[in-house]
Amino acid sequence: MFDLNKSLEILNRTPAVLEALLSDISETWVFNNEGPGTWSPYDIVGHLIHGERTDWLVRTKIILSEAADNTFEPFDRFAQLASGKDKSLNALLSEFRKLRMENIAELKSLQIKDANLSEKGTHPELGEVDLRQLLSSWVVHDLGHLSQISRVMAKQYKTEVGPWKAYLGILKR
Repeated sequence: MFDLNKSLEILNRTPAVLEALLSDISETWVFNNEGPGTWSPYDIVGHLIHGERTDWLVRTKIILSEAADNTFEPFDRFAQLASGKDKSLNALLSEFRKLRMENIAELKSLQIKDANLSEKGTHPELGEVDLRQLLSSWVVHDLGHLSQISRVMAKQYKTEVGPWKAYLGILKR
């Protein structure tokens, strides 16, 4: 069952988890991916930053607004790939932390009540969604990308683990 305070436990921790895992590591960890059309840890952090700017809180405010049109703008899930790699990963991690903390503070300032969780918005692809679903998805989105980063990094040693691969499920996906 959804609980905003429980959700904030994860949303608050994501920047620190990313920093602990990715700060000051070599570029081979940062820029390797799983092959064509896949994302590196660098790309994933860029994607999370784009989401902080244009997705979760923006859509929350649309749902809570009294505007006649509650349709969300489409979210470009690949926007981070268009920007160059001109910033260091440490700079991106710092930017993500700043944006996330600002968004959490603003989310708290909205004083969302249980009754608000059923309020609706319109997703451009999914149709009608409610605030509970949006906020739950924010949490699961974070956890999914943390898992993805771990998987991408683990696969760098896919061959090197030898026969242990049979026991390392992260390498089978």
